[in-house]
Amino acid sequence: MTHPPKGNSAAPPGWGAPTLPAVPPQSGPPVPPPGPAVPEPRPPRRTAFAEGVDQLRAAATTEPGRLRIIGAVLALLVVAFGAVTAWQMTDRSAAADDVLHSSQPLSAGAADIYRSLADANTAASSGFLAGGQETAESRTQYEQDIRTAADGLITAAANSEPGSPSADTIAKLNKLLPEYKGLVERARANNRQGYPLGGAYLRYADDKMRSEMLPAAEELYKRENQRLSSDYADARPYPWAAIALGVVALGGLTWAQRRNYRRTNRVLNQGMAAATAASAVVLLWLVVGHSVARAGLDESYDHGVRSLHVLNDARIASLKARGNENLTLVSRGAETVEVKKDVFEDKFDVDFKKQMSALTTGLAEAAGLADDKDGADPVKAATANMKVWKSRHTEARRADDSGDYQGALDKVIGTKAQKPTSECFGGVDTNLALAIKHEQGEFKQAAGDGRGAMTGLALGAVVLAVLAAAGAVLGIGRRLSEYR
Repeated sequence: MTHPPKGNSAAPPGWGAPTLPAVPPQSGPPVPPPGPAVPEPRPPRRTAFAEGVDQLRAAATTEPGRLRIIGAVLALLVVAFGAVTAWQMTDRSAAADDVLHSSQPLSAGAADIYRSLADANTAASSGFLAGGQETAESRTQYEQDIRTAADGLITAAANSEPGSPSADTIAKLNKLLPEYKGLVERARANNRQGYPLGGAYLRYADDKMRSEMLPAAEELYKRENQRLSSDYADARPYPWAAIALGVVALGGLTWAQRRNYRRTNRVLNQGMAAATAASAVVLLWLVVGHSVARAGLDESYDHGVRSLHVLNDARIASLKARGNENLTLVSRGAETVEVKKDVFEDKFDVDFKKQMSALTTGLAEAAGLADDKDGADPVKAATANMKVWKSRHTEARRADDSGDYQGALDKVIGTKAQKPTSECFGGVDTNLALAIKHEQGEFKQAAGDGRGAMTGLALGAVVLAVLAAAGAVLGIGRRLSEYR
């Protein structure tokens, strides 16, 4: 065995470590060493909705799957129909109930406040004209009107929202009412002692009533009428959304039964038939019930509310006219207005003529709205009283203009031998009160019938809709059992 030579002598070829081939030098930038392997991107995660759509698509390829989908859709439609019917009819029923028990009574109460204030002003002027011979009846009427107005303001305040315009108006009237009453008492006290200052106090009280109190009462009356109109607007519209859903639900049930018949030649599926019958009952009840309710509400408005508005306005016009007639004699020409160029007339007599014109128009309109004898007869009687009143007033003014103040006074407040205008005014007021009472009864009857037609509809719709949905599910389930 040979060994390589020792020492530093070069080893012969073939001895030692193997020789590597020479690597030619590289040109350009160095190549980086290979890094870790990059994983392939994962597909995006699918949403639950997309997966559900795929499941439905897969289910729809088989008859059992299609039946399950049809059953679910039908049940959903029927339940939605019942829910929307209950929602819409609950709102309309509540609005009709407000018309009957809230907004219309409040409107009537506001009218009573307005009328009581005007009547108190008239009674005060009538008592003033009588002077020391003021009757107990006149005094009692005045006190009763003041109490009626005060009680009406308490009721109105209890039903108004704090901080609302109506609440502000009520607070204003509550402040003005004792001020007015104090002025009237001062006028009476001075009048009994024969002091002319009493007339000034009464005119001041009348001005406060006309310029502040009656406009505020009229504003309150108009706001309550607006609330009443709003409740009518909420109660009367047809529930179109519920009707449309009912038609769609019935159409779907009919289509499902026809499909079942074409595939199985079976005429009747008891569950589906029960669902169709229940849905049809709800839809028919909805349409007929609301139509009857709407008719009742329309009648209560046309032959109740409208007539009441006209009659209340006419009665207030008659009260204002009577007050102006009295104050014409109280003022004795102290206040005049220019009616034409350089032509002046007594201010209160001019106002009297305006109010009598409004009364004439109101009575004519009320006669046109009266739809039965009980409503028409009081209006006719009031119209006849008004005509006599005009005639007697003309005679009283003629006497006063000719300087016969006592003769004019006798024609206005009356004597044993003289029939006064106060008798005519009393006839107008009494007959208008009878007409208002009759129309109030007409309103309550018609509005009550309208409200009653909606009774139970919301709850009945829910119950029948649940039964219809159960019938649809059971009908589909019976069909599905044939595939097991």
